[in-house]
Amino acid sequence: MSAVLEVTNIKKSFGGINAVDGVSFDVCEGEILGLIGPNGCGKSTLFNCILGQLTPSGGEVKLDGKVVTGLRPSELNKLGVSRTFQLLQVFPKLSVRENLILAGQEHQGNMASRLVGRSDAGLTDAADQMIGFFKLDHLATEPAGGLSYGQQKLLDAAMAFMGGPRLVLLDEPAGGVNPSMLADLKERLVAINREKNATFVVIEHNMEFVMSLCSRVMVMAEGKVLAMGRPDEVRKNPAVIEAYLGH
Repeated sequence: MSAVLEVTNIKKSFGGINAVDGVSFDVCEGEILGLIGPNGCGKSTLFNCILGQLTPSGGEVKLDGKVVTGLRPSELNKLGVSRTFQLLQVFPKLSVRENLILAGQEHQGNMASRLVGRSDAGLTDAADQMIGFFKLDHLATEPAGGLSYGQQKLLDAAMAFMGGPRLVLLDEPAGGVNPSMLADLKERLVAINREKNATFVVIEHNMEFVMSLCSRVMVMAEGKVLAMGRPDEVRKNPAVIEAYLGH
């Protein structure tokens, strides 16, 4: 399988602190890669370097073999890179359908072209398909602000997959979600991976969730890659256990 994302020796320093210190990995087409590590280990900083929110101090990022290091988030979005954040990014006064349409528009042209084009940019059908896929049919016309937290997390994930992105980075999708809704979220992520060959990277602190969802897991500690492998390998790695629990 070809690599959709290639990250080589990425570094990010803040003053004298190396938040990310020479991280390298790749993500193959159709893969779900998990990214775990103790708080402060550099996971979110790494995400932000890949996604253009931060400029790396060194290293290189490639998307489908093309160097994209330092591109702005809007430029990466047009190349098919999407993400979620730890904090929900839904628009509470817009309906579920309108939120999805708006997310899809981000992949289409600039602001001027969106303002003069069709109000839904031709994305109503795509939005309804995503609503059905994420089992939000009964909530399609409801304001997003009226949904439960878990339902908003489902919507947030669905928005990230609008427009058929080449790569999606999910930042703590399981955070704060109750067990029942978490099972629904995992089921939908597995389904979109299998049925649409979606490629994504997941930062997560919920070990049960990430270990059962991902085919491969990367562990960071103190800005470096501590371990990489199948979930069962990572779970038993003494260095990983020490990073989380200490000596």
